Amino acid sequence: MPYAMVQKPQIPSQQPVPADPTTGPARGSAPTSADVARRAGVSRATVSYVLNNTSAVRISEPTRRRVHEAAKELGYVPHAAARSLRAGHTRIVLMPTPDVPAGTLYSEFLNEFQWALSRFDYTAVQYGSVGIVGGDAARAWAELRPVAVLAPVGMGRRGIDILQRSGAKAVITLGAEPVEGAHALITDHRAVGRVAAGHLLERGHRRIGVLMPREDGLAAFAEPRLAGVRETGAEAVALPVAYDEEYAAQVVERIRELGLGAVFAYNDEYAMLLMRALQDAGVDIPGDVAVVGADDLMLGRLLRPRLTTVRLARPSGQELAEFVDRLVRTPTAEPEIREVLGASLVRREST
Repeated sequence: MPYAMVQKPQIPSQQPVPADPTTGPARGSAPTSADVARRAGVSRATVSYVLNNTSAVRISEPTRRRVHEAAKELGYVPHAAARSLRAGHTRIVLMPTPDVPAGTLYSEFLNEFQWALSRFDYTAVQYGSVGIVGGDAARAWAELRPVAVLAPVGMGRRGIDILQRSGAKAVITLGAEPVEGAHALITDHRAVGRVAAGHLLERGHRRIGVLMPREDGLAAFAEPRLAGVRETGAEAVALPVAYDEEYAAQVVERIRELGLGAVFAYNDEYAMLLMRALQDAGVDIPGDVAVVGADDLMLGRLLRPRLTTVRLARPSGQELAEFVDRLVRTPTAEPEIREVLGASLVRREST
């Protein structure tokens, strides 16, 4: 919701004054809204309405231009802390810093989301608190007085309450299950495993190896994908793997020992690692071992054979920004739950 100064424009002390292009802050001091008002020839209230995009007050376009030009000339920037004191929150939308290295898809999404939020006058801030979780993490986040939070996985009802009491108008959880009292974006990765296994079952593979990355943070995604494979009725064989060529070669030996004819490789990056190790060992793909990845990365299309993969459908940055803005503007709305992770097969030559 736009911010506005409490003052009323009709108070004499706030009436427009003649514009004076020579006026400005004293040397060495930070420019103020009063300096902008004098330079533009308007009241301080008008400066506030313009720079805070207040829609409830009608201000002519020429006046808006004068205010913006004066602010730019003086180098004036609104004081975020003062605005947050008046409103009880900032215009910050907090989101968790990834626990794992961000890939291409996430980076593209984040850029789009940040840009879309800026069109609504929000600022996206990635935030993490090393070593603290739950209520302690929520208190650390609440210190920044965000207007909205995309809560990290594992933040329960207590943390949600802390954030809401601190002034957050919208708290949105991410994960496979909703949290009471908060809006939820449901991302159920079991669907990824179901789609991959369903395809391999159609190709006649009843026993399916499933790569399980050992890297920190990936178990939260890998375990639901393994569960999804098992939900199809296929016999799933978990194959721990590190993102390392020597480790991948050891996994190939394990695949041979178990006589596995198909592998769901968690995602495209691990699939490419596995395919290189399989080919180095003289294993034919897909004749001896069929391989399925996930994410539909461009590199998977450049492999030979081209990689069969599971394409993930997520909301665009624009869609998510619109969702956040709507929730901020309706803070008393009942918690809304949206399933946002779709999965579909892209059939190529590796199966």
